[in-house]
Amino acid sequence: MTEKLWVTSLTVCLILLLSAWHLSQGSADIDWLAVTELQRTIIWDIRLPRWLLAVVNGIALGLSGAALQLLLRNPLAEPGLIGVSSMSALFTVTVLYFGWAAASSWFLPLLALVGGLSGLLLVVLMAGRTYDIHRVILAGVAVSSLAAAAMGLILYLAPNPFAFQEWSLWTLGSLANRSWPQLYLVLPVVVVGIALLAFWRQLLTALTLSENTVASMGFKLVSQRNGILLAVATMVSGSVVSVGIIGFIGLLAPHTVRLLGVQHPQKVLWYSAPAGALLLLAMDILTRLISGPRELPIGIVSALVGAPLLIALLFRQQHARKLTG
Repeated sequence: MTEKLWVTSLTVCLILLLSAWHLSQGSADIDWLAVTELQRTIIWDIRLPRWLLAVVNGIALGLSGAALQLLLRNPLAEPGLIGVSSMSALFTVTVLYFGWAAASSWFLPLLALVGGLSGLLLVVLMAGRTYDIHRVILAGVAVSSLAAAAMGLILYLAPNPFAFQEWSLWTLGSLANRSWPQLYLVLPVVVVGIALLAFWRQLLTALTLSENTVASMGFKLVSQRNGILLAVATMVSGSVVSVGIIGFIGLLAPHTVRLLGVQHPQKVLWYSAPAGALLLLAMDILTRLISGPRELPIGIVSALVGAPLLIALLFRQQHARKLTG
């Protein structure tokens, strides 16, 4: 069996299995052979949009993580590294704090996108024209820290404790209490981000070579790198405004693909989309299995699962270097 057929078959089987499990979860039992009107409403208004949000956001985060790892040549890069997630969250919390979201249904996602792009712009300006990878990472850390501090101040100044609790939970990421409006917000933004990424995808393959070689092949490194960062910022901003900040999906999805034997940059990039969807579906299933009367934010669960996996990846890389060195 070829690599492509093997990975595709496994992906399809896992998506079908996890999707069936995900849709069957909930406090109300569903008789799938004789669905009542109430059960149909539960499926259509609660479970189906939640499943779609998990899939769409998983795709966005998986693609974003893979693109950043290839672009920065850093296997530990993920969407939160360049400050986009934090800045999108900061702008979203600001909109909620001042009540501007009531002005228009598109005002919140628009400001979240502006926040993500603002964070990207700051990172690009601090990185400079030389585009040193270490400067990009340090700039991203600085922007994330600044946004986190500003967001903490806004939450501290919240007008009442209920608002503080609601916004705090939102920043930790959650698929609970989401329905079709959130899906309508994130879907077009993610589609635009995927289109931008597809347009500049050839650079990600070329970056396996030296920068001088890539430049000699006719690539405009600065503008095309910024284009890929723009695609990532677009997708991550859409994800943040719909479900909040969910970490580790973008980091783990590309590594999951590589563990299956896929190494070509283009294949790693595109297989990371279903891998991200599978990971977020699995995290959401786990969240509902371990939650009590109050559902845990999925961001907490993804961190509890993702952090040990990250540590295992670091030890695995260290072991591989010892064997080859």
